[in-house]
Amino acid sequence: MTRHLAAKDGARLFDLVSGFAYTQVLLAAVELDLLAILKAGPLSLDQVSQRIGVPRKNAEILLNAAAALDLIKKQRDGRYRLARLGAATLGVPGLEQMILHHRMFYDDLSDPVALLRGETRPQLAEFWPYVKGEAGRDIPPETAATYSNLMSESQSLVAAETLATVKLDDVCHLLDIGGGTGAFMTKVLAQYPKMNGTVMDLPSVVQNAVSAEPRMNFQPGSFLEPIDTSADAISLIRVLYDHSDETVQSLLTNIYDTLPSGGLLLISEPMSGGATPQRAGDVYFPLYTLCMVTGRTRSADQISDLLSIAGFCDIKIHAAHRPYVTCCVTCRKAV
Repeated sequence: MTRHLAAKDGARLFDLVSGFAYTQVLLAAVELDLLAILKAGPLSLDQVSQRIGVPRKNAEILLNAAAALDLIKKQRDGRYRLARLGAATLGVPGLEQMILHHRMFYDDLSDPVALLRGETRPQLAEFWPYVKGEAGRDIPPETAATYSNLMSESQSLVAAETLATVKLDDVCHLLDIGGGTGAFMTKVLAQYPKMNGTVMDLPSVVQNAVSAEPRMNFQPGSFLEPIDTSADAISLIRVLYDHSDETVQSLLTNIYDTLPSGGLLLISEPMSGGATPQRAGDVYFPLYTLCMVTGRTRSADQISDLLSIAGFCDIKIHAAHRPYVTCCVTCRKAV
């Protein structure tokens, strides 16, 4: 038994040590379009080498590494084909874009001790300029378009998970604060044909936003200011973890003052496991938000405490089906 446990622990430790190498294999596979190339059918080493523009011996290293990670499969005839996990990488909306974006994240993590001590200037804080509060309001349109496009591409999975977790049958008008160009709202209105929706975001984000859905409109504004809306429900999708406790508390108080009696607030974002730390919620997302400088990944209980302080009641922590995608908390303004 002891020998078995030691071997198991050894394998897990090796996985931890090798983790960064795994991420770089995935990054290279996506950047070189390896998975997309193999989607068309099996190819030989020489064919792949020529297609991706990598010397034969180095292409073999990448191919075998990708096969070891189950992204592709090495056949008995020596050719390589796309495996199920690789197909999933291609199929998840926004995943390839997020993997490419992670090059910046990896750079920020190059000196983790300096990062933890606050001695670095992370690139992610510049990529997401809206987290800077007052200084983040005057964002150039081209900068806003860059991060808005990434958010929109990766929003589909979050929207699907959120709508599978929380029912909005009694909502007439939903205001999505920080909703970018309307990716989440588009999914909501498709599922609820009698609902109207408003997407509020910074002027530089929504100024060129267009929707084919007549029930959706865009409203420029900052959540740091009074919110003008007739909505009976408000959603915050991947918003709170971008900001400090002080900013979040101000936002929640602002929303409480805005909602009508009995109005619903939906919060959906990755969350810490709290008393039971989890890989997604307590490794990946806390480090990512740390690189954003102002952000923080909170547990559902911590979010609930902030909601209580703002005056909300009927606070519900919903069971998360896929916590690595998102978790949901809902509450209401007292009647």
